[in-house]
Amino acid sequence: MNKFTLISGLAMSLLASSSLYAAGDTLRIGIEAAYPPFASKNDKGQIVGFDYDIGNALCAQMQVKCEWKEVEFDGLIPSLKVKKIDAALSSMTISEERKKSVDFTHKYYFTSSRLVMKKGAVVDDQYESLKGKTVGVQRATTTDRYATEVFEPKGIKVQRYGNNEEIYMDLASGRVDAIFADTIPLEDFLSMPRGADYAFTGPELKDPKYVGEGAGIAVRKGNGELVSQLNQAIDAIRANGEYQKIQAKYFKSDIYGD
Repeated sequence: MNKFTLISGLAMSLLASSSLYAAGDTLRIGIEAAYPPFASKNDKGQIVGFDYDIGNALCAQMQVKCEWKEVEFDGLIPSLKVKKIDAALSSMTISEERKKSVDFTHKYYFTSSRLVMKKGAVVDDQYESLKGKTVGVQRATTTDRYATEVFEPKGIKVQRYGNNEEIYMDLASGRVDAIFADTIPLEDFLSMPRGADYAFTGPELKDPKYVGEGAGIAVRKGNGELVSQLNQAIDAIRANGEYQKIQAKYFKSDIYGD
């Protein structure tokens, strides 16, 4: 093999292995469509919500085609690893533990975590009054981790679910006493008729150990090119006002954070 052929072969190999997305390429994005107002289904069975709109705006900015894949939240990282999806855009908190498995963009919003219980319930800052009660959390989330490390050692029962909608139903039926989840979707729940009998209680969790750096887009480990493209797109839609337009559809205040 001559030198020209060798160099050409190496160039083609590098091109084939590149993670850069060019105009017209398809970006497969995993999302859990059971987390309003970030992602849910409308009456026609179509995905709607902040995460979905942000993803479409990012694809438009990158000039690529969004191909959405519905995935249960705890299946998003495994789906990335086996290359069923290229990115996970589903309100996933950027945490040190998850960084061991995937790479993240910088945040596209930030939220704390809180408890919701029946109106009138009072919970102390150390959660001692929750001993013996059952708290619902979504499986494989940062609130699940907190419940495992803090609630269970205090004698608080933790019931894990596939999504928040399942917890809302069990909260209404009395099978759980509280839900512990991200503040923003809980605000959405409390604003609806089904949340009229409930309220926030207890301390607001803002510890970076658990709430991380905010919600980011996860990609396969080592895919720095895609991370860079997505970061540039996030910055661009915030600069051109598209982010703010989408945010205003779902929220009354700025959820990006500092």
